[in-house]
Amino acid sequence: MPDRNLPPAMGAPDDRVRRRLTLQDIADAAGVSPGLVSMILRGQSGPSAATAAKVTEVAERLGYRPNRTASQLASRRTQLLGVTSTPGNPYHGELVEEILSRTNDRGYEVLLSPVTRTHEEVGAIQTLVDSRCEVIILLNTTLEPGRLEKALDGLPAVVVGPSVDLPTVDVVRTDDSAAVTMLVEHLLELGHTRIAHVDGGDLYLPRTRREAYEAAMVRHRLSPLVVSGGETEDRGAEAADEILGTSDSTAIIAYNDLCAIGIMDSLQKRGVRIPEDISITGFDNNRIARLHGIALTTIDPLKLEQARRAVDCAIERVDQGRTQRVIHEFPPHLIVRATTAQPKARASRRVMAARRAIDT
Repeated sequence: MPDRNLPPAMGAPDDRVRRRLTLQDIADAAGVSPGLVSMILRGQSGPSAATAAKVTEVAERLGYRPNRTASQLASRRTQLLGVTSTPGNPYHGELVEEILSRTNDRGYEVLLSPVTRTHEEVGAIQTLVDSRCEVIILLNTTLEPGRLEKALDGLPAVVVGPSVDLPTVDVVRTDDSAAVTMLVEHLLELGHTRIAHVDGGDLYLPRTRREAYEAAMVRHRLSPLVVSGGETEDRGAEAADEILGTSDSTAIIAYNDLCAIGIMDSLQKRGVRIPEDISITGFDNNRIARLHGIALTTIDPLKLEQARRAVDCAIERVDQGRTQRVIHEFPPHLIVRATTAQPKARASRRVMAARRAIDT
């Protein structure tokens, strides 16, 4: 027999699949008015405790889900938080996962917009603006302030990574200069003096890290060696060949973990041992860097803490109406693992053989 507490149109299972439950359905089943149902489901005061309990029980039993779109239109809010990220970037993946977790109980939905070779960052931001996001979190934006301000079109935003000087944009980051200085000092304490840096390009973060490396080397009266690299394993592998062919470096500071892993892979294929022959460091403390077979010495920028703080800043902007700009900088942490060790007095036969192979 059909459930007598269900409205007639909802009696058959097929009908329930086809038609979404409404406040009227709950009101009919509970024997109250739709307006009273609306008050109870929105948590407003007025209805008696007994009536509220009855309506809530009926709504749960019928499987009612609130119509988010209708609620947003009524309140003139979307409660959408936009996020730009690069698919396939493990660092961004961990940030996005934590952002989703942080917004889970805040009443916000997260809308992701990818940044790719065919969908550049300006387009990714415009997609979020056009989707009526109330605030945007930008992961490692590469846009200059003028272009970023134009793309945001008045929306508040939080940048995770580079420092951006715009009044409507908060910044959550780590101290990249201090982090790279830690890496240089760590290698110097081990006894390395011929330290190369594989950089990540000419944008803000790579430039900041490169300049910190150069300053630290000069401060210790050592000659910097900067090799062009990038953010990926492939660019790291290319840089490894250049280092082998043009220098006698005993240690390498890579722009990030992916670049470092590309360097490691290329060197190991040529018979060079890590760290017995060459020490390597990364930056980001990605999940892959923590694997036993890699165990990369790296910088932990407290990315999960950065993600949580970015969400808090974003929601403060739209829920509390905060207009004062916030810059929150987390201290970096050096994580020493298995890819750094004391240098040998002279290059091993393996390194010499690898260098001869590059020369030929």
